[in-house]
Amino acid sequence: MEEKRTSVLENGLIWFGAGVSIAEILTGTYFAPLGFTKGLAAIVVGHVIGCLLLFLAGIIGGKARKSSMETVKMSFGEKGSLLFSLLNILQLVGWTAIMIYDGALAAESVWSVGKWIWCIVIGGLIALWILIGIKNLGKVNTVAMAALFTLTVILSVVIFTSKSDIGISGEGMSFGAAVELSVAMPLSWLPLISDYTRNAQKPVKATAVSAAVYGAVSCWMYIIGMSASIFTGESDIAKIMVRAGLGVAGLLIIIFSTVTTTFLDAYSAGVSSESVFKRINGKWVAIGATVLGSVGAVVYPMDNITDFLYLIGSVFAPMIAIQIADFFILKKDCSEKSVDIWNMAIWVVGFVLYRVLMRVDIIVGNTLPDMLLTIVICIVVYYIRKGIGKRK
Repeated sequence: MEEKRTSVLENGLIWFGAGVSIAEILTGTYFAPLGFTKGLAAIVVGHVIGCLLLFLAGIIGGKARKSSMETVKMSFGEKGSLLFSLLNILQLVGWTAIMIYDGALAAESVWSVGKWIWCIVIGGLIALWILIGIKNLGKVNTVAMAALFTLTVILSVVIFTSKSDIGISGEGMSFGAAVELSVAMPLSWLPLISDYTRNAQKPVKATAVSAAVYGAVSCWMYIIGMSASIFTGESDIAKIMVRAGLGVAGLLIIIFSTVTTTFLDAYSAGVSSESVFKRINGKWVAIGATVLGSVGAVVYPMDNITDFLYLIGSVFAPMIAIQIADFFILKKDCSEKSVDIWNMAIWVVGFVLYRVLMRVDIIVGNTLPDMLLTIVICIVVYYIRKGIGKRK
């Protein structure tokens, strides 16, 4: 959509904005039954795994100078990539709706004017962010991120200095399940990180900074959510802000964190659409995704997103595993093919494996084992086919 090269700082700011998210804070509240020490360990382990994968995915796009869905063609072929582009657009519209919904609910708790009004306000601001565009967001993002950083520090201090006699409610989860829930959030960004690293002046440095900044900030958001449940007995972050007397400051955190995160989802829906329809204007598709997300947020309840996160993992974890194997290990490029049938078949196996592994309690979650198994299958199939080809 825009071809100007972005600096390492600009990439870092973009992914800082992605990390500061109400959805991530809410997901962090699920870790409270583990206790602070065990919950913190699960958050950190999961993010190390997830952000390492995020880094590898971003490197592919950064080095190839291709968007996320364009890099998919390198493993699945021109037409084979269409399936993933369409699935990516759908999940991005879904994320846009979820983020607007969460932001509107939280804003409504601070200032009650009607949830649907907040959906329109937040949707309108996201559309404005899209119209400003990546190449013009540098100074705007710097100011917005500085404000968000300050307000989030205040929120953290409020939570860690609050005490309550209210116990932690909700069923506990295993350590492995907690790790998987921690992996799930960075994993959800895998299908779009290359949309931003492809235009980086220094792709490797920009990708490393993007993954590191996002990982650190995302951990911070998870910890805020978990700590809110443990130390204050609250899982509703908006109520915590009201109790703490943050008022307008709390409202600003909610609105701008929602805008800066959801902008990436809507923008990438536009970029992905350009991979499917060559003559389409991605910016207007991004606006359309924002409108659809706003309508969805008004109409549908979206209180629990764990199943959605796991569905994203089962689709995109094996996809990126195949890309990692092809790009870094096998040095394959199937862009000229229509469809790479073998990789499509391996993806189906990886998808099924993920769903099966979800039923097994593994200490490192199921994303990492699924991806490692998928990579091994890729390599084995490649060398078997190569050996058969030589005999012929």
